[in-house]
Amino acid sequence: MFGVLIEKGPLDWQIFQQQEGRASIAAAGRFVLPQGEAFSCPMVWLRLVREDSGMDVTGWQKAQMLPENRWKGVLSAPAGGLYRLESCLAEEDAAVLEWGVRGDMRHHLGVGDLYVIAGQSNSAGYGKDPFYDPPELGVHLCRNSLRWDLATHPMNDSTESAHPVNTEGANSGASPYLSFAKTLKRELGYPIGLIQTSLGGSPLSRWNLNENGDLYRGMMEAIRAQGGIVKGVLWYQGCSDANPAESASYLGRFAAVVSRFRAEMGAQVPWLTVQLNRQLQNGGENVDRWWGQVREAQRQAARIIPGVSVVPSTDCTLSDGIHNSAAANVLLGERLAGAALRDIYGRSYGSPAPDLSEAVLQGPRCIALRFDNVAGRLYDIDSEQIRRRAVTVSDNEGEIPVEEMELTGNTLLVRLGRDAGEGCTVSAGWQQEPPVLMPVDFATHLPILSFFEAEVLSM
Repeated sequence: MFGVLIEKGPLDWQIFQQQEGRASIAAAGRFVLPQGEAFSCPMVWLRLVREDSGMDVTGWQKAQMLPENRWKGVLSAPAGGLYRLESCLAEEDAAVLEWGVRGDMRHHLGVGDLYVIAGQSNSAGYGKDPFYDPPELGVHLCRNSLRWDLATHPMNDSTESAHPVNTEGANSGASPYLSFAKTLKRELGYPIGLIQTSLGGSPLSRWNLNENGDLYRGMMEAIRAQGGIVKGVLWYQGCSDANPAESASYLGRFAAVVSRFRAEMGAQVPWLTVQLNRQLQNGGENVDRWWGQVREAQRQAARIIPGVSVVPSTDCTLSDGIHNSAAANVLLGERLAGAALRDIYGRSYGSPAPDLSEAVLQGPRCIALRFDNVAGRLYDIDSEQIRRRAVTVSDNEGEIPVEEMELTGNTLLVRLGRDAGEGCTVSAGWQQEPPVLMPVDFATHLPILSFFEAEVLSM
């Protein structure tokens, strides 16, 4: 082969993380003179063009020429794309380059934002039912092979995985993140890249360097291979920690993962998280408590760790006993994109899910639950008999029967069957399989975030 050879640099379909609206695209290689042709001063030239029109983006620029017919160069590209990187070989003082000696090209390049996918099966994507969620140019994926591709389901394809620890035991399916990236691309107007690092069934310990951390190390290697900068982390994990040994410590261990990641990245990288959905499989005695502790930890993480956001999922359908359906994943992707647009990009885009702000006794037999982030009013469609099962109240003497619930504005009034005593707490949507759907914000139809053993304050 003769001409300009690109031996190091961008891969087809690669998305580069923009900073202040631009990204540097570096390439390097060697050149081979065509047989029988002589050059007085051979020069490698590089440029970017728009793939949709062929319009010039950067103009032809000279590479840095190195000994032994080697070269390297860097182009500064604006946010957008898709772009094509072109190279050619011509004289240093060439005035016309369109018919220079051929050079290698790289196709379908974009400059936008990168998000790394981490967590367990609902992050890896185990929705096995059919649902329309097609690929879209400008939404690309760095697969487990560390090769870039058009983003399609299943994202957690283990084919030729560069990290054996990420190898799935079974083929994965639909995940939330194609929907997430397509929504962001539509709203932001530039490409979105996804870096896959999740693994079905993985406990938090495999993401925490204080415990095991093998998946964390693989995630960091994948990020460094793409330039070492990401816009955010897409995190959905916790089912494997809903057990007596790990549920109570989930918040502290998750905070340690976030802190270590940010220290290594040298930036307060945002984390977008999903509160656990339900599980239909019977996990045995006390399993409800463990699920409640993990869900509460996820809720608290978004309240106390700066730059952590959470969206609800308990209203989402399942494709089996524990994994979200493909349709639910599309919905969750849109919710995560809304959180990103609000919390990362400062856009006015919907509202967060209602979140309990305080629980206060209004009398010996009435608790007022007040919620932040209610754009309209709290609403539910369940009958009164079912509604009473949505909230559980306990004190030091045991569970207190709920006689009636009333929704008004951003407040849920819970009327009790007996006086509340010392140590009174309230919970909602905390069980492994919550018995009813939670109240929603009528304006957004987002359900309230589940909460567990929130302290009830006296007036």
